[in-house]
Amino acid sequence: MRGITKRFPGVVANKDIDITVRTGTVHALCGENGAGKSTLMKILYGMQQADEGTIIVNGETVVFHNPADAIARGIGMVHQHFMLADNLTVLENVVLGAEKLYGIGAKARAKIKELSDAYGLNVRPDVLLEELGVADRQRVEILKVLYRGAKTLILDEPTAVLVPQEVEALFDNLRELKAEGLTVIFISHKLGEVLSVADEITVIRRGTTVGTVKPAGTTTKQLAELMVGSELPTPETEESTVTDLELLKVDGLRLAQTDLDGVERIILDDISFTIHKGEVLGIAGVEGNGQSELVEAIMGIRALNAGTIALDGTDISHAPTRHRREAGVGYIPEDRHRHGLLLEAPLWENRILGHVSERPNSRGQLLDIKGARTDTSRIIEAYDVRTPGIDVTAASLSGGNQQKLIVGREMSHAPKLLIAAHPTRGVDVGAQAAIWDHIREARREGLAVLLISADLDELIGLSDTLRVMYRGRLVADADPATITPEELGSAMTGAATGHLEHTEDDAR
Repeated sequence: MRGITKRFPGVVANKDIDITVRTGTVHALCGENGAGKSTLMKILYGMQQADEGTIIVNGETVVFHNPADAIARGIGMVHQHFMLADNLTVLENVVLGAEKLYGIGAKARAKIKELSDAYGLNVRPDVLLEELGVADRQRVEILKVLYRGAKTLILDEPTAVLVPQEVEALFDNLRELKAEGLTVIFISHKLGEVLSVADEITVIRRGTTVGTVKPAGTTTKQLAELMVGSELPTPETEESTVTDLELLKVDGLRLAQTDLDGVERIILDDISFTIHKGEVLGIAGVEGNGQSELVEAIMGIRALNAGTIALDGTDISHAPTRHRREAGVGYIPEDRHRHGLLLEAPLWENRILGHVSERPNSRGQLLDIKGARTDTSRIIEAYDVRTPGIDVTAASLSGGNQQKLIVGREMSHAPKLLIAAHPTRGVDVGAQAAIWDHIREARREGLAVLLISADLDELIGLSDTLRVMYRGRLVADADPATITPEELGSAMTGAATGHLEHTEDDAR
């Protein structure tokens, strides 16, 4: 790609970008949120057209009017937010729109099996998509692209949703793809990962390329400086602010669900814990082990089979979600697009979501539009949400800026309890530091936080207490001051239970 420039109203997303990707390599694209990485890749995938510049594929200058043109040239993209239909099976998702290739029956199934085996993707064609965890969905997306004959795969933030073991599995998949002669372009801002998997790294800052480097001669520190012009932040919390006042007490939670075959599956099995004011309780676990359901149970989105939930001494086990919200529960959902935002609505409308009945969004029975708009401007200022204004849609913001808006919205109501599911997922180092600061600040004021994250450094750095969740049970606990990410990771796969002690063998 040569001299690529792309302008949107009020913002230049890409400015004179140059990038060369060689066949059969893993090429990483690094940069902050809003640096223009995703825009550049959408141009390469034909979702958007560049205002200036040329794209050359295999020595031939090409123009992509839409993704079909890019796919015809063997370029496929796996988006950061998956483009899959929950109510279809894996097979149906894969063939959707590509029925002409292998039909929709036995031939398609055989092709899916062949690709799945060849690249170690372990995809099951007949499972309904809604039953799959995030890592499995991602593999379906990768398979979907391969099914269409792609020789170059663009992966947008593929590890943002995975835990270390899953990341390793994905990287094995990528090495497998590379060994078969495929090319992978890998968008990320997790610098350690980039250094471990990439053959070359191009860094984008503020919409323009600032350099291409080889991992062998580069450190994470140098990469961070190229990316943001400053050092990397860490999530370390200096002082403890835990009090002995119980804020959230969860006792004996049980949740069961009957699946399609009429078999009852226990999703949450006798979950009990207490969070005190000023305490961050971190829950580690591979996705799909009941964390999402636990959050939904505490929020009142799912009805319990047994157990009680008390907030600040009041039993809220059967209270509607709105009452829990008004009682002081803030919520950063794990999937901001499905549960956190209305993408086509302006920012000020998104400011109101979840807090319709509270000031400054309403007065009495009526919405206070003026109040909500004024407060949205304040949030944008205070949380450094980069946007031309409050009337643009949420969809027009980069992922990290959408996240900052959600964090700002939730913190603005001075919650007593914050449920934070992956608060910094898909967020660059600068925004990550800001979000951590806001959580620490509120914790000093007595906020209780239930933190669920796939980023183990974040969990260990922010938490006062750590518990490990495996197959719907809390199986282990650990002291964040001494535990290592590797020890935590092994407990997450069910290999270790009880109180995790840090041993010298592990350290070696």
